[in-house]
Amino acid sequence: MMMPVTAYGHPTLRKKAKKIDKDYEGLHGLIENMFETMYHSKGVGLAAPQVNLSIRLFLIDATPYEKEIPEAKDFKKVFINPKVIEKEGDKWGMDEGCLSIPGINEEVIRKDEVHIQYYDENWEFHDEKYAGMLGRIIQHEYDHLEGILFTDRLSPLRKTLIRGKLRDIAYGKVDPGYRMLYPNLKKRK
Repeated sequence: MMMPVTAYGHPTLRKKAKKIDKDYEGLHGLIENMFETMYHSKGVGLAAPQVNLSIRLFLIDATPYEKEIPEAKDFKKVFINPKVIEKEGDKWGMDEGCLSIPGINEEVIRKDEVHIQYYDENWEFHDEKYAGMLGRIIQHEYDHLEGILFTDRLSPLRKTLIRGKLRDIAYGKVDPGYRMLYPNLKKRK
């Protein structure tokens, strides 16, 4: 089942997400629904706050990048209760976008490598390091669990230049091609 994507301006996107346990009701169904939503929306990552659930869960399928980035081949993972241990390496910029902020792509500076611990959908523990594109995708999705959006990482000038577009998203004045939950959309009578 496809879920609506939470749009910029929604308070759930600004909350620090809470940990879950093995008994979280409907977890496997939620993961399936999130993958379906992500694929329909043409994303490579989706965090639970983006489907209006403030829990520490995100998923990634980086296979669309496999031609340019060989390590993206079959990189499909679920991250439950992740914890970033360290970010290291050189900083580099790359255009990022977000399903919650459709139509806006901006250069974001991030460190090259991330060391992360997490549980997968079978509650197996992982302690791993990722670099390059995979590290960037993980950092972007992890930010969602901390209530951080990629636009928060922009310079004050860039934020000012996109302020009108962000307002339009919050008021539902966009058509991303997938269902969204808009925080400021007035209900029709």
